[in-house]
Amino acid sequence: MRILCVILCLLALPATAQEIRRSFGRQTATVRLLVRSTTDIEVFSPVIDAFLAVRPDLAVDYEQWGSNLLYDLTLSDCASGRRGADVVISSGVHQMVQLVNNACAAPHVSALTTALPAALRWRDELWGITREAAVIVYNRDLVPPEDVPLTRFDLLDLLRPTASPYAGKVATYDVESSGLGYLFAFSDAREATTFGALLESLGRTGAVATCCSAEIIDGVANGTYLIAYNVLGSYAQVAAQSDPRIGIVLPQDYTLVLSRALMIPKAAAHADQAEALLDFLLSAAGRAALSDVLLITALSDKAGAEDRPPLSETALRPIGLSPALIVALDQQKRAQFIRRWRENLSRGVRP
Repeated sequence: MRILCVILCLLALPATAQEIRRSFGRQTATVRLLVRSTTDIEVFSPVIDAFLAVRPDLAVDYEQWGSNLLYDLTLSDCASGRRGADVVISSGVHQMVQLVNNACAAPHVSALTTALPAALRWRDELWGITREAAVIVYNRDLVPPEDVPLTRFDLLDLLRPTASPYAGKVATYDVESSGLGYLFAFSDAREATTFGALLESLGRTGAVATCCSAEIIDGVANGTYLIAYNVLGSYAQVAAQSDPRIGIVLPQDYTLVLSRALMIPKAAAHADQAEALLDFLLSAAGRAALSDVLLITALSDKAGAEDRPPLSETALRPIGLSPALIVALDQQKRAQFIRRWRENLSRGVRP
């Protein structure tokens, strides 16, 4: 029933459901690799260029999608046997594990894939290709240094006063529209004793929940928000390179660490070339390209421009690729979690 509903919903979607589509490589290339991804094309395009530099015989058509729509489309392709993407890359790694569990992925084994840690490789059908933190972002011009929240406890303290200057000025992902936002919030609920109190405080003070990294980060930069919680650090770091108003904190109580997951659909038209892209991304050259665009970061280094002690390795909480993530998609648990979210943050949600 779930798959049938997905198919019917997708048939009603416009052809331009993806956010952006861009082509790379020679128009005369005999093989065009279709990559569907949640990764911002402006961030990922140098990585594609680096891949095509070593594979000039190929071209890449890149589609940027929201994580929930990408999951539904990929599930629909799988259920119908339709040839869709050759490569799927998503930050909604719980959704990717579910797709693999639904037998939607093709296997691949190489020296590079087997060299990955077990937490970044599942069934030889799903691989973690990046290393990114969930961070706190703040406006460096408008948030005094003594107010910068270095932990979730600090953020709670900022929101506790009745007349907190941060009321209505904190943003986070909307867990209903953002698969990544849901994953981070669900991981928080399992990781931290502070989650319930933080959720209540965010709701009580009119925090804003919205869909997208770019909107949240831009809002912090222009002062619409003063602080953003659980934002994907790679995008924040890219923005901070050109905008000194953006400050970044890797929470010292614990920092969630995400590896975007890559899958080759079992009906991929160009599986060999998809495997070549995966192996490139796992190679030294590919990892260098991912590091250049901050999709792989040294999380033990100082966060942003501020001079802070390195984050302890014990504070890192990697989100591993495993069946444990499927719990996040259990319909009953998801419905309960979203109901709890709505009860607290409904006043701040923006469409």
